[in-house]
Amino acid sequence: MRNFRQVAVVGVTGYTGLELARILLGHPALQPPLFYVRETNGAKCLAELFPQFRGWGEAPLRPLSVDAITSSSAGAAFLATPHEVSAELAPALLKAGLRVVDLSGAFRFREAETFTTWYKLAAPHAEWLTEAVYGIPELYSSEIAKARLVANPGCYATSVILGLRPLTQAGWIAPGTGVVCDCKSGASGAGKDPRRDLHFVEVDGNFKAYGLFSHRHTPEILEHTGLGESQVVFSTHLLPLARGILSTIYVTLGEPQTAAEVESLYRRFYAGRRMVRIWPADTLPELQHVAHTNFCDIGFALDKSGRRLVIVSCLDNLGKGAAGQAVQNFNHMLGIEEQTSLQ
Repeated sequence: MRNFRQVAVVGVTGYTGLELARILLGHPALQPPLFYVRETNGAKCLAELFPQFRGWGEAPLRPLSVDAITSSSAGAAFLATPHEVSAELAPALLKAGLRVVDLSGAFRFREAETFTTWYKLAAPHAEWLTEAVYGIPELYSSEIAKARLVANPGCYATSVILGLRPLTQAGWIAPGTGVVCDCKSGASGAGKDPRRDLHFVEVDGNFKAYGLFSHRHTPEILEHTGLGESQVVFSTHLLPLARGILSTIYVTLGEPQTAAEVESLYRRFYAGRRMVRIWPADTLPELQHVAHTNFCDIGFALDKSGRRLVIVSCLDNLGKGAAGQAVQNFNHMLGIEEQTSLQ
């Protein structure tokens, strides 16, 4: 019989997997997680790979296979794996009766064509795409609670969608106007695989744009804000730091608003959502305010006309942008407080 308080974690050796392990090992509602890896490099437990886990318990590493996971008592699995690996693993685990939180992009879109166009990979079978629930709990908590498969959002997409959704849902953005989403991320957002452009000497003291008009998080933003592709300019930049995302979003409002009305809109929209913090008018969040947390902080500035609005949305790309949000989603699946084991 499946035990939903016993979870399997696949992909623990990456930056997101490491953050996931840290959160889950301290989770008061769960049994010690089962960690599965393809290669251990001789390590027998998590602390041998990551000395910061010494004293947290043994946390043995187990060879990865579908049979190994499905023959365990685990009732759920977190997949911090590449897109193509998740596309293969998730259906097998779901068929065996596990619930899955997938941190890759494999199940984020209803249409297979969207995935293949933006990721240049074969999409999972349509059956699984239609079953997956997009994992922003501030928007879809009731669906997540009942889901068998949750597709954790992209980190950039989370920051932009949370910043824009109150405006698009209220119909405040002027029709036909452009929306500029100018986003910056730390280097851990690119993953752990060695790349020349992510070497210390390339990143340190540098700042650059990349992925213009081609970033894979674009269709998530369009789908969950309701904006058209021709309306949105989504630009991404690499900051010379380890973690964090700051998105500065420029919009034109259809009708003049006051700062108090803008603040009220955001506070009403996120009322009761403890992981989104709305800042008072004309005070802006910074990366240092959200580093190593699961918070998304949102601030704004409104010009004198009441129509030009700038939103600043900050989060930790490994926290609310990945592992923290995955645990927040799973807390909803367990039916417990969404902030459990998060800060």
